[in-house]
Amino acid sequence: MHFIGLLFFIWTTESGAMIKLPEPEFTNKSIEECIQQRRSIRAFEEKALSLQEISNILWVAQGVTDKARGYRAAPSAGATYPLILYYATKHGLFKYIPESHGIKQTMEKDLRKDIAKAALNQMFIADAGMVIVITALFENTTWRYGERGVRYVHNEVGHCAQNIHLEAVALELASVPIGAYHDDELKELLELDQEEPLYIIPVGFPKKKQKL
Repeated sequence: MHFIGLLFFIWTTESGAMIKLPEPEFTNKSIEECIQQRRSIRAFEEKALSLQEISNILWVAQGVTDKARGYRAAPSAGATYPLILYYATKHGLFKYIPESHGIKQTMEKDLRKDIAKAALNQMFIADAGMVIVITALFENTTWRYGERGVRYVHNEVGHCAQNIHLEAVALELASVPIGAYHDDELKELLELDQEEPLYIIPVGFPKKKQKL
């Protein structure tokens, strides 16, 4: 294990290098304020998020909140946890590992423009500091609940996404839910096998309005 700077650890496993994220830092903003102020923002400054901001956003989405039982921030039917989070930045594509609150780089290429093109050419997506793609392994839930499990997975991704949007507000960032995209293109782009993409969420700094 190697200590890198003051922010995070990097360690190597059989499946590749892992980055340990800093622990989430709670803000002083109330949940009511976040709900009131949340809006879908489609104009972003071309500015990178800090590792701390990325850490907070990933933790509220799928972070472990009960280490003894492995429960996560978003509710899941039968605690089956079918969701998997990826995010793209200028540094490449990363996969979130909830159990260790760490990330693993899966590609070095900046995929934000490619994701935007797969999302019906909504090119504002490419300007966001991080572009989250939430995917699901449906069989994690359907093995237990059968076809009803499909509905449960769709419910769960809504819980997860709402946490992301509200945390973005708490961090004074902007976000927008994206459901329009070509599934096959996005799967090929992220090199997904059995996982299905369910949601794209660009998160970044809102573009400041120009003064007249």
